[in-house]
Order: sequence, then C-alpha cells, then structure tokens
Amino acid sequence: MDQTGLAPRRAAHHLLQQVIEEGRLLSELLGGGALDHLAPEDRARAQRLATDTLRMLDRADRMLKPFLSKEPPLYVQNALRLGTLEIAQGGAAHGVVNSYVEIVGRNHHTARLKGLVNAVLRKVADEGPDAWAKMAPPLLPGWLRQPLVAAWGRKDIEAMEAVQATTPPLDLTPKGDAAAVAAAVGGMVLPTGSVRVMEPGQVTVLPGYDAGDWWVQDAAAAVPVRLLGEIAGLRVLDLCAAPGGKTLQLAARGAEVTAVDASASRMARVAQNLTRVGLNAICEVADAFDVTGAWDAVLLDAPCSATGTMRRHPDLPYAKDGAEFGDLIDQQGAMIDHALTLLKPGGRLLFCTCSLLPDEGEVQVDEALARHPGLGVDRAALDRPGIDPSWITEEGGLRLRPDYWSEIGGMDGFYMAVLTKPA
Repeated sequence: MDQTGLAPRRAAHHLLQQVIEEGRLLSELLGGGALDHLAPEDRARAQRLATDTLRMLDRADRMLKPFLSKEPPLYVQNALRLGTLEIAQGGAAHGVVNSYVEIVGRNHHTARLKGLVNAVLRKVADEGPDAWAKMAPPLLPGWLRQPLVAAWGRKDIEAMEAVQATTPPLDLTPKGDAAAVAAAVGGMVLPTGSVRVMEPGQVTVLPGYDAGDWWVQDAAAAVPVRLLGEIAGLRVLDLCAAPGGKTLQLAARGAEVTAVDASASRMARVAQNLTRVGLNAICEVADAFDVTGAWDAVLLDAPCSATGTMRRHPDLPYAKDGAEFGDLIDQQGAMIDHALTLLKPGGRLLFCTCSLLPDEGEVQVDEALARHPGLGVDRAALDRPGIDPSWITEEGGLRLRPDYWSEIGGMDGFYMAVLTKPA
C-alpha cells in the first residue's frame, strides 16, 4: 500500500466532492483551510491533482465509460476520475489503484464497491497514457457549453476548450520595465506589455517578488486599465476592487486611487499587495451602491459569472449551474447606472467583466447606451499597443477569449469598454 500518497489523494478526493456535490469553489475551500492539515508538499500535490482532474473531467469520464455498465455513486466516480488522471499522467498503477481502493473502502456507504474500483482502474492502466493522449480535449458541461456555442459558434468553443485543457502559464504585470522583469524571471514580454512565464514553479521565489517588481495578473485582466491611457494625477475609483491587480495598475500609473470592495478579507489582501509592491491607494470596505463622490474615472470590474477564468479555475463550471447568472446580469446593469452618477462631467467609466457571455459584456454596453442619452463609447481608447483590431466589437468594446494567443497558452476571457459621460 502506497501510504505516502494516500493523504494527498484523500484530500484531493474531498476537494472534488465539495466542488461537484456541494457546489463550493476551490478558492473558498483552500482559503478556508481545507488542506492545512497536510505537509506543504502534500498540500501542493492535492491541490494540483484536484485541479488537473477538474480540468480533465470530461476526458476522464470518456476514458472510464467503456468499463462501467452504469454510473457509480459520485463518491466512487470521483475516486475513479482521480485515479484515471493519475494513471494517464504516468503515475505508478499499483500505488494509484491501491490508494483509491482504500479511499472507497473506508466509506461504509461505498466499501462494497472496492472491487469495482480495483478492476476499472486496472483496465485504465492497461489502456495507458497513450490512449489518453489520443482523446479529444474535454468538453465543457452542457449547461454552459450550449449558450457559449450559441454566442461564438461550435468551432470557436472547441478552440477554447483545447486551450482550457492545458495548464495555463503565469502572467505578471511589471511595475516598471517589462523587459527587465522578463529577463529576470526567464519570461517573454507579450504584445500588451504583460510578462509570461511558461513554467514558473513557486511564484514567491521568482526574482523580483520580494522587491515588488511585479504582481500576478492574467494578461487579459491587465488590458482594461491600459485603455485609460495617461491617468497620472487623476482621481480614479476602483469599484469592486479585489483581488486588486487593477488597483495596483492604476496606482503604478500615477492615479490617486480609491479602491472599494464589500469584502473585508479580500480588501485586506489588496492592502497587503500594495505594501509589497510599494504603491499607495486608499482602501475602503463598502458596498458599491453606498459609494458617493465625483471622480475623473471609475473602473467597474463588475461581479459576473467568471466564465472567462475557467482555464485557471476549472472548478467553476462544476461548482455552478448558471442559476445565479440572471441576477448577476441585472446587478451589472444597476452598477453601471450607479457608477455613472459617480463621474464628473466628461468623466470615463471603464466597464469590464471576466465573462465569456455577451449578456455580461456587449449587451450590457448596448443597453447602457440606450438607457443614458448622451453617453458615448470611447473607441479611441482601443488604439493601444498590442491590441489586435479583430478584438474590437461592434459597439466599441474589446472581446478577449481563451483561444486568442493559443500557441503560447491563451488568455482569460474578458470584455471591456470605456464609456464617456457628457461634459
């Protein structure tokens, strides 16, 4: 029995159960200490195993299907999924099989299915990593795939799924010179100015972390602030600021930033990151609708489905079912309306969401323009280095998708537009 691998496997199985059965997010589980009982190396292994399995869930199920006459209980199914992923990645079959047989056997509700787990995983091992490698990329769950296909077409969604089946690289936003950061960390400078590291290892040991030379931020998430151009000396409100990457960008560009978020714990993280990189901003914990004042610019990264971040958070399509999306879409419209009241005459609202759903992007801007006579879209803001003209949308925003830059790891899905209040 491979006892050395049992603890992280049990922890990974627990994470999978919590995501798929209870609808909880990995970030919530990990932040709540779900892996704190493990040694650091086992903690990393458990998190990686759970994340990789969620990323490959559909492929694992397809691999298992020929060996199952009917779908087993979820507890057993998740053990089989984890074991399949490990075997497909080259794990030693003996230790993998024994561990998951042990996990299923310890639960008195599923102990009778130990033999099934043993037999199925041994058949998976006979197929080997070669059969796994020949399989098509995993598909998104139907509840999400169907509206995305309706929005972008089957071919484009298949391209996004291919990117999301790979482990994403690490993107950094440099506080200063991008070329110097890239040289220090062994990365490349992307067209939009972010630095990409293909195989980063532990983030906190990368050169420049302690010195505050950069912060972690997906390249797509770093584009919105760049649309504001020269903002030194302007009063800028970052509404819904956490996790704070855009707050740091605004401060690094010389704006007088006030960052607001309803979560005290998430706002504390923003303050910590500001300190680490040596930047200043006023941090306030408040509901966005309670904020008052008159600002030169407002950045509204509105709460959304987060469907654009699935390549980094593969738990999202399994922890959610879309039931809350309608309320989020209504909230986004209300937040746009409120943010416009916070602008000085002639001020700019930078609206963005990390969503792939047009209802949370293009449609929101179209409807805002219809509700507010005189409101404009600053199309000139899109004329920035690295912006591909094909990303520009009909109403004057930018649509970023996971399949863009696919040859170097893709990017998160994002929508953004700069709206201008009448002078």
